[in-house]
Amino acid sequence: MNIQGKWSLITGASSGIGEQFARQLAKQGSHLVLVARTKSKLDTLAAELGRKYNIKAEVIAMDLAEADAPRDLFQQCQRLQLEIELLINNAGFATHGLFEQISGQRQHEEIMLNVAAVVNMTHLFLPDMLRRSSGTVINVSSTAGFQPLPYMAVYGATKAFVLSFTEALWWENRDRGVQFFALCPGSTDTDFFAVVGTEEASIGKKATPQQVVETALRSLANKKIYTVPGSQNYLGAQLSRFVTRKQSLRIVGNMLRPRS
Repeated sequence: MNIQGKWSLITGASSGIGEQFARQLAKQGSHLVLVARTKSKLDTLAAELGRKYNIKAEVIAMDLAEADAPRDLFQQCQRLQLEIELLINNAGFATHGLFEQISGQRQHEEIMLNVAAVVNMTHLFLPDMLRRSSGTVINVSSTAGFQPLPYMAVYGATKAFVLSFTEALWWENRDRGVQFFALCPGSTDTDFFAVVGTEEASIGKKATPQQVVETALRSLANKKIYTVPGSQNYLGAQLSRFVTRKQSLRIVGNMLRPRS
């Protein structure tokens, strides 16, 4: 993927995996559209990468969990006359605990950001890519997308949706010049668990965002449909292939059960 001099749009770009995508793509010469809720963080990152790599960086601060936000973002890109060559749907968050005890509003926002925003962003930006017969969409799923997650029921379901959605669109567009790719990281050393509110949602050794993004870009270059960074994470993602669904639920449920 030659991204030099072309525009990449990254959601959730203010920290973690999104920030690391911005850093590695800027190093390759890509111009950036950085999207997240916190404008001050985006401004700092845009200024740093612009100076260091002599690239352009546009900052758009918004909450993509709001229903109209993806269309507003798309229209801003149109007004700025930006052709998005690489779309990275990275923004997302998780909740943890007994389903009925978690705020219904919070879980609704989780679905809006993790699912609805991904679908809407893809639907808005894909037609221009198809007209050019050129473009790439990276959707960030998770190892959570490979099996149901007791105590993280909504999060696991949203990430299963993202993985299924991405693989289906890979097939639809495989001969149309647009590549689809799902990144499925396991536990990663980001602010993710601070947002969740507990480290009990973390399983296994945490990878760094740099390791995750390097694996993603390498797998994308090798024309893979998805990647699970880390051999342990990959084996864990394949658990349901070797045990019954009830056994898988027992294993994962015991790992994620709230301790407090």
